[in-house]
Amino acid sequence: MSRDFRLDRVPVDVLAYELAEERASALGRMGRVLEQALAKLREFDAAHPPSGARQQARRTLVKEAGHALWMFVVQREACGLRNNRMLMRDYNVPGEVQLSMSPMLTTSTISP
Repeated sequence: MSRDFRLDRVPVDVLAYELAEERASALGRMGRVLEQALAKLREFDAAHPPSGARQQARRTLVKEAGHALWMFVVQREACGLRNNRMLMRDYNVPGEVQLSMSPMLTTSTISP
């Protein structure tokens, strides 16, 4: 933030500006976390042919992506962005990840 902005504004304006900056920054962080979780899932699917043995590892990746999706959706809504249909399309979020959205990521789903 430029020094001039702070001198020309009342404290409430400066606070509002800094809160908007933080919301935007958090939204970007949550978007990147979702992108990384989806990329891990896609890479896993490409590297491992479907089999019974891989199901637990894949389930864990789906749950992690579902949690990242939940966090991103919540942050978007806090910023006033409510159209999640576009989000799902733009990020190419699989239906199983959408169905696994969860505010909690239990420790039993995290691999050691």
